[in-house]
Amino acid sequence: MKHLDPTLQEMTRQLKALGHPGRLSIVRAVVQGPVEGTPAGEIQAQIGMPASTLSHNLADLTEAGLLIAARQGTTIRYAACFDQLKALTEYLWQDCCGGGCRDPHCL
Repeated sequence: MKHLDPTLQEMTRQLKALGHPGRLSIVRAVVQGPVEGTPAGEIQAQIGMPASTLSHNLADLTEAGLLIAARQGTTIRYAACFDQLKALTEYLWQDCCGGGCRDPHCL
């Protein structure tokens, strides 16, 4: 396989981060939460994930650029990186209706 372009590598990293039920649940909880971010404790209560597992998954999503962590005193709030999430979905759809997709059900 020839050298992968940087965009493909980034999209692959983000898809890998989302490719786990727990991490996808975290992203959904954060996206549906307050704009200023959702405290880690609230995410934990909402999805019922053990704290150590939650911490690991939050770190993976933050490292992938899908979440932003901001400390407020002893609380860490997580907010969605909507620009990155939008770029990821646009990357997946870029060929759909731009000539690459022949499916009549294409958006």
